[in-house]
Order: sequence, then C-alpha cells, then structure tokens
Amino acid sequence: MDHREPIELLELERLLDKLGGSLETRVLCQVDVGARSLPVYAISLGNPEPTAPAVGFFGGVHGLERIGSAVVLAFLHSVLMRLRWDTSLQQQLERLRMVFMPVVNPGGLWHGTRANPQGVDLMRNAPVEADERVPFLLGGQRLSARLPWYRGPRSAPMQAESQALCQVVEEELLSHRFSIAVDCHSGFGLSDRIWFPYAHSRTPIAHLAEMHALCEILDQSQRHHPYVFEPQSRQYLTHGDLWDHLYQRACSDPARVLLPLTLEMGSWLWVKKNPRQLLSLQGLFNPLLAHREARVLRRQVEWLDFVTRAAGGHRGWQPTGSERERHRQMALHRWYAWE
Repeated sequence: MDHREPIELLELERLLDKLGGSLETRVLCQVDVGARSLPVYAISLGNPEPTAPAVGFFGGVHGLERIGSAVVLAFLHSVLMRLRWDTSLQQQLERLRMVFMPVVNPGGLWHGTRANPQGVDLMRNAPVEADERVPFLLGGQRLSARLPWYRGPRSAPMQAESQALCQVVEEELLSHRFSIAVDCHSGFGLSDRIWFPYAHSRTPIAHLAEMHALCEILDQSQRHHPYVFEPQSRQYLTHGDLWDHLYQRACSDPARVLLPLTLEMGSWLWVKKNPRQLLSLQGLFNPLLAHREARVLRRQVEWLDFVTRAAGGHRGWQPTGSERERHRQMALHRWYAWE
C-alpha cells in the first residue's frame, strides 16, 4: 500500500477488518488524490428507532488537524473493544444510536492540508452567510483556492466530503427526536473549548436552554474539567459553517433537538511545552510527542464518553416548562451579557 496512505485511514480500516462484522459500515464517497481514491466511511451501531436518542462523532474535517481523527478513532476503538464484555455498554446501545465519521477529509490528511484536495475548507463550505462582517480570510473567502479558508465557487454544490457529513447527520441524527454531535478539531489557544452554534450570527440559538443544561451537568459531574464552553460567535464569526447549516435544518421541525458541539483542542498548550513544534506545520496543530498525544487521547475519550452518556440520559437533564426558561435566562447572562 502507498506509504503516503493516511495512518488514520489505515487504522480505521484495520479496526473495521477486525471488528466490522458487528457494525453498520458504509462508504459515502471516494476522494481522488492523484492515482488513488480514498474512501469516506461512516460507522453506525445501536438502536435505529427515531424515539431513541442518537450521538455522532466526527473528526478529520481539516486534514492538518490529525488529532481530531485520532480522538474519534480512540473512542471508537474503546467502544468496539468493550462490546463483547461490557454489559452496561450493551444495555446502553439497546436505547441509543451511535455514529462515527473519524476521517471526513482523507484527501486533506493525505496532503497535510487544512482544505480538501480541491483547496476548499469544508467548514466554510455550507450555504450560510454571516450576519455581520467576518475576519478577513479567516471568516471564509471566495478569492482563491490558493488562499486559506476558501469557501468554494459561489453557487456551486457543496464538496463531496461536506455532502457526506450532511448525509450522515440527516440520516443518523436528524432521524431521531434528540441527538448530539461532536466535531473534533484543534486550534490555537491555551484552553480546550467546546463551541456551539452560531458561527454566522451572534443571535442565541433556539436550544440555548438545552446547551446551558448540558454545560451544567458537565460542570457538576466533572468539577475540574479543562473546557471553556461557549458559543463560537463569542470568538469570531464565519461564513459557511456546516454545523450552523445542519442546526438550521434540524430546527425546521420544532419537535426535534440537535445539539452540535465542536471540540477545539488548544494547540498552544503543546507548543508551549515543546517550542520546537513551531518549526513544523503539523506541530502547530497536533501534539507531536507520543506521551502528550496519549494524554490528550485519554482526556478527550473521557469527554466523548460523557457526551454519549448525556445523550442516552437526556431525559434526566433536558429542561422543560419553567426550568427551560430558567436555563435560558442563565445562559443569556453567562454567554451574551457582553453583547
């Protein structure tokens, strides 16, 4: 096999070869890289009934941020290895749907780029326009694929990888009455952040109360967790955010709840401890030393397990009636009082 094959894709395929018989696995599209064609996989397991909650885990949307794929793969590996003997997990899957897309952008992983092979940043590729002026380039641009954060040609269909992610969300999450999605990335910063929509607007989302309630149970159950939980708009606005697009799609049915979360792992922590990583583009976005990567994976797998439990037990914390309004007011004070 070609030595440039992304190791994350190889690891996923080895895992599927070993344990794929107990899973629902499909190839959503193929991505051409030179003479090669790389598959984009989706893996599902658990209860498909619409009344069961669902949870989805996504990684590798930006090919340069390999740690995102590594985190989703580590959690998938943990789940699959426990399936034979963990009766609590088996019982959990009787009432919960799980879906994984560990390598959304295999072409970007192949080339070591943020964008896909067409030069398009998949997280700027959706048909969503920001309400206000966005940061130059960073907020998404249509000037050239040679510049970062390229959105793709105006009025063109979304890229195949973007459409694949949207297809999985439509079929595996929006088909359920309640779902949570986690998209794993790395980004500059000294803190790990959990972002929720909107990225295109400073307007609070319709399910602000549910986001606050989720944040509250995280604070209660993991009192010393390292995460900053906030709307992405508190940092900057962008055009074309896929999760804004999918969240708006979910809101077309008032009875449906989708809570999209983006995990932004703070890469400055790794650079601070190993300044030589500044000399490597990979080092700016990934923990290059094995013991640091292992520490990151342990911490983030624990977080993904928390999200899984939160989705499965959402009826115990999802606010209703007067509690929902109380959480909404608390969320407005916590996240939007600076407006």
